Amino acid sequence: MDAAAGKLSVVVFMVLVIATISNSVFADPDMLQDVCVADLNNAVKMNGFACKSNFSASDFFFAGLAKPQPTNNLMGSHVTLADVMLIPGLNTLGLSIARIDYAPGGIRTPHTHPRATEIFFVLYGELDVGFITTAEVLVPMTLKQGDVFIFPKGLAHFQINNGKTPASAIAVFDSQNPGVQDIPPTLFTAMPPVPNSVLSKAFQISYQEVDAIRSRLA
Repeated sequence: MDAAAGKLSVVVFMVLVIATISNSVFADPDMLQDVCVADLNNAVKMNGFACKSNFSASDFFFAGLAKPQPTNNLMGSHVTLADVMLIPGLNTLGLSIARIDYAPGGIRTPHTHPRATEIFFVLYGELDVGFITTAEVLVPMTLKQGDVFIFPKGLAHFQINNGKTPASAIAVFDSQNPGVQDIPPTLFTAMPPVPNSVLSKAFQISYQEVDAIRSRLA
């Protein structure tokens, strides 16, 4: 084997070693026990929660999705999220669920889930939904009872009830803590505030309009 081939072999070997190490560092670990019920009061900070020493069936149970919730708010919708904070038994299982209720005209404003893909199932009613790709392409759909739609991880998406009757849906996430960033309040009600100059320039509106939007969302 000549010197050039030898150097190439060394480079390829090093690349494979680095890739293997990177995968072992950044990949989500597999579970190492049957359950790891979250100890929400543990002071140890980690990626997830420490395991409780004892658990019961109640750690794996939640009854809060059975009934519709009030939607008499600014957006005409209500989200009941059952994540690891409400179901400690979800810790390390990579799963959570939510119920969303919509009044006629109610909306889930454009938002993202930074840590999860969402499977969306319509319980009843009719909803116009959509997500926006990073190429700024809208992918819309009108959903009826029993329909399923997918919102890819991290992409901005929305739902709106354009009908005259209430609607409701179930969303399932592939994360015990999917996170959510509602784009309007994230930008206009952040503390400390996003500078008026940033919002004015980004949305091509006046400082007065920025203040008006802030006051309504607050």
